[in-house]
Amino acid sequence: MSPFHAPRARRATLALVALIVSACGGGGPAPDEAQGEPEPTAPTNRIDIPASVRANLGVTFVGVERRRVAATLRVPGRFEYVPTARTEYRASVPGRIDLEVEELERVEQGARLYAIDSHAWRDHQRELSDTAGTIARLMAEIETFGPLRVAHEAHAARLEGVIEVRAERIAQLEEVASAGGGRRAQLLDARSELAAAEAALTEVRERDATLDAEESRARVDLVAARGRMALLLEAASALAGASVEELQADVDGAPRWRGLRSLEVHADAAGVVEALNITDGAWAAEGAAVVTLVRPDRLRFHARGLQSDLALLRSGLPGRIVPPRPTASDGAVALTDAMPGVVALGLGGDPDARTVDLYVTPDALASWARPGVSAQLEVTLDPDAPEALAVPLAAVQRDGLRSVLFKRATDDPDQAVRVEADLGRDDGRWVEVLSGFGPGDEVVLDGAFQLMLATSQTGASQKGGHFHADGTYHEGED
Repeated sequence: MSPFHAPRARRATLALVALIVSACGGGGPAPDEAQGEPEPTAPTNRIDIPASVRANLGVTFVGVERRRVAATLRVPGRFEYVPTARTEYRASVPGRIDLEVEELERVEQGARLYAIDSHAWRDHQRELSDTAGTIARLMAEIETFGPLRVAHEAHAARLEGVIEVRAERIAQLEEVASAGGGRRAQLLDARSELAAAEAALTEVRERDATLDAEESRARVDLVAARGRMALLLEAASALAGASVEELQADVDGAPRWRGLRSLEVHADAAGVVEALNITDGAWAAEGAAVVTLVRPDRLRFHARGLQSDLALLRSGLPGRIVPPRPTASDGAVALTDAMPGVVALGLGGDPDARTVDLYVTPDALASWARPGVSAQLEVTLDPDAPEALAVPLAAVQRDGLRSVLFKRATDDPDQAVRVEADLGRDDGRWVEVLSGFGPGDEVVLDGAFQLMLATSQTGASQKGGHFHADGTYHEGED
C-alpha cells in the first residue's frame, strides 16, 4: 500500500488502537482508584516489535550498504533467450513421424527425439546399393586384367617362337631353291604360314592395347563410382544423423545403412523440449518443423535505456541484474541475489518510445532467471565513483513532509527506532543516507508502512508504544 493513499488504513489502525487501549485497561481498577495518578512517561521513538509481531506484520530487515548511488543508472528489462539457444529439428525427408519425447521434457545430448519412416530414404538406400554393386563389379573386372595380360604375353611369346621357326624354314627353302633344288610350293606354303603367325601376333598386340584401354576405363569408372558412393554416404549421414563410419560399420555381415528401416533424429545438445510442431504419426513434408529444443542456460537480459542517456551509456560498462521487487519477505527473491555482467549497447533503438537497447549476458545465472521475467539493470556509469551509505528507497516512508526510516535497535533486536531520515540522492531503488546510520545498521523494509501509521506524528506529538501479537498497536509502555 502506498503511504500517500493511507487515510482509510490509518483510520482502521487508530480504531484498533482505541480497542487495544480499552482492552489493555479493562478488567481492573482505574489508575486513580487503585494507585493514584500515574507518573507521566517520557516520550520515546522506540516501538516494541517482538517475533510474534514481526511475523504477523511481515516485518523484514535489510542492511545498510555502501553503494555508488550517484553513479548508478537503473533501467527496466526482461530476460530472453539468445538467438543460438533454440534448435529446430526439421524433417530432412518427407515421411511419417514417430515422436519419442514430450513437451517440456528435459533431454540429454544424443537422446532420440523422433524417427521418420520415409520412401525417400529407401530410394536413397537403393542408390547406395546400386553404387556399391557397381564398385564391386568394377573391382572384379579390374582384377581380371592381370591374368588376361599374362595369358596374352604367353601367347605372344609362343607366336614369336613360331615366327622364328618358320622364318628359318623359309631361309632354308630359299637356299635350296637358289641351288636349283627343292619345290617352289613348299616355299610358298612356308611363307604363307609365316604371314599367318605374324598376323596372329599383331592381333595379340592389338588385344593387349585394348586390354590397357579397358583397364584404364574401368579404373576411371571405379574412381567415379567411389566418388558417387562417398557423396551418397555423406547425404545418408546428414539424413540419418550418424557419421559415415557408423553407417559403414558391419552389422550382421552388411553395412549399417542397409538395415536402417527409418531415420532416427537425436539431440545435438542437452536441453528442454519447448514445442512439438507436429502430432505423433502425422505425415511431415520435407523441411517441416518437428521438434523445437531450447537450452535454458542460454539467457541474456534485454533492457531499454532512455535515448537521453546515450551520452552516459557505452559498451563495456559493468552492470548488475537485480530482482524487480524490493522486498526481503519469505518466498521473494532476495535483494542480494543479483547477477553481474558487462553491458553491451545495442545497434538500434525505438524512435517512438525513445529508448535504446542494452544487453547483458550474466556471468552466472541465478535460479530466478527465466525468459520473460522482468527485472532491473543497474549500470555503473563510473566504477571509480565514491561509495555512500544507502538503504532501499522502499524502506523510506512519508509522514507528512517528513521522510521516516525505522532502524533496528542495536541494543534490543525486538525494538525499532523511528528516525527522521537525512537523505541524499537516489537511483530509483536505493537512496543515500547522510547521517544517523552506520554500515552495520539494519532498517525495516517490509512492514515499515504499518509502523509509520502506528507512529504517525501528523497532527499529534510523538509517543512511544508497542504492538500486540495480533498486529494492533498500543501507545505507551503498558
